[in-house]
Amino acid sequence: MGKLIYNAQGGSFDIEDRPLSHLRVVFMNKLRRGESFMFQHVPGDGSGSRSVWVHPSIPLVFHFYGSRPPVLNRRWVDALMLEASGPNGLGPVAEPDADAAENQPA
Repeated sequence: MGKLIYNAQGGSFDIEDRPLSHLRVVFMNKLRRGESFMFQHVPGDGSGSRSVWVHPSIPLVFHFYGSRPPVLNRRWVDALMLEASGPNGLGPVAEPDADAAENQPA
């Protein structure tokens, strides 16, 4: 279980390392382009959801508790990037099969 820490006031989100590693790539790419976006976190425990406006000037920390970085699923990163650029912002996106596109007949 990792942690996304947003803003100096200590706003944090507990997120498993695998999805957090994919979110890190999306956040990095959006913020290096100077693009702000809405991020919605929906924990799996039924405790509701939280949304924050992500802006390049606000401090952000990705804290991973695992010792090995997960292998990234490019299709998942692409789906998350598309979601982050949409009108509702970045919300939950199920991880697609990494090999699905490669196994489709041409």
